[in-house]
Amino acid sequence: MEIAFLQGFSLGGSLTVAVGAQNAFILKQGLRQSYPLLIAVLCSCIDAIMITFGVLGFGQVIDAYPVIVNVARVGGALFLFGYGAHALYMSFVCNEQLSMKSKSVGSFSQVLLLTLGVSLLNPSLYLDTVLLLGSISVQFQGLERTLFAIGAIMASLVWFFSLSFGAKYLSPLFTHSQAWVYLDRAICLVMWSLAVILIAPYLNLL
Repeated sequence: MEIAFLQGFSLGGSLTVAVGAQNAFILKQGLRQSYPLLIAVLCSCIDAIMITFGVLGFGQVIDAYPVIVNVARVGGALFLFGYGAHALYMSFVCNEQLSMKSKSVGSFSQVLLLTLGVSLLNPSLYLDTVLLLGSISVQFQGLERTLFAIGAIMASLVWFFSLSFGAKYLSPLFTHSQAWVYLDRAICLVMWSLAVILIAPYLNLL
């Protein structure tokens, strides 16, 4: 059971910390301490809802069609390899620094709408939480599947609160593009490792 939780936590964390518009927005607002609690809670709740939907939805389908387990394992592994390769590629080509000079969002309503926008209008939200995490969760049953989902949700919660409230302490590091380079390469390593774990049962058959 601990393995299910840890795999959910590590995979959920790898997907959540990937460089993107949402994290850039949270970082910039966190550096200015502009409604950090609102942003952290809202992003965490959105991820939790999507992860739960993905796990429960795929769970119902798998109960009716168990053959999907093998397809999901292979498909999930291929996606993880591709996702990791993209992160590795971005670590070599992404040289832009996060702007510290952009105007901060002042009002509660503006922060609320922008947070919803960068979260819900991001295609990766649905691809990562609903499709990818949902498909990978099918390798677990019962309580283990629940722990996998809890692990992924906890990873999102820890990341969003840490980034939102800890951004001001990280500003000397994350204003430099080189920091994102190292982060992307770490993400690549984790994604490829999890992909190998998914296809490991099939490797033993070769």
